[in-house]
Amino acid sequence: MADHFPQAAREVMEDRFGRDTVLSLATVEEGGPAVRLVNAYYEDGAFYVITHALSGKVRQIERDPAVAVCGEWFTARGRGENLGWLGRGENAALAARLRRVFADWYQNGHIDEGDPNSCILCIRLDSGVLMSHGTRYDIDFAAARAAKERGSKR
Repeated sequence: MADHFPQAAREVMEDRFGRDTVLSLATVEEGGPAVRLVNAYYEDGAFYVITHALSGKVRQIERDPAVAVCGEWFTARGRGENLGWLGRGENAALAARLRRVFADWYQNGHIDEGDPNSCILCIRLDSGVLMSHGTRYDIDFAAARAAKERGSKR
């Protein structure tokens, strides 16, 4: 069985991105790229961003969910998805983790938890390249996720 996501790469991902980190997020608008910096948090094959449902990035992702990210010697492609309002019951546990991760700036007035357009954007990774100390890791997040799902059904 192929190792789609080696343990060493998992550890580097958690170390680099399992905290508040700044990434470039690229979306597609009218056939061309649109790129911006976002604060993001990595967990289990996905990045999470707190944003506004009416922002350009969310509108672009709703039209075309294909995205790419880049930061700290890592590039990847994936799919963006608006998980909805921060205050939704289904988002409670994740929203609590994001409050802790983004604590340095979370209460600066930028996020209005009472606004139903304050949402969580999930960037589910499909494939990526990670560099660490001269080692290149080609990661197939989608295959690793599928293998994990097959294993949990047994």
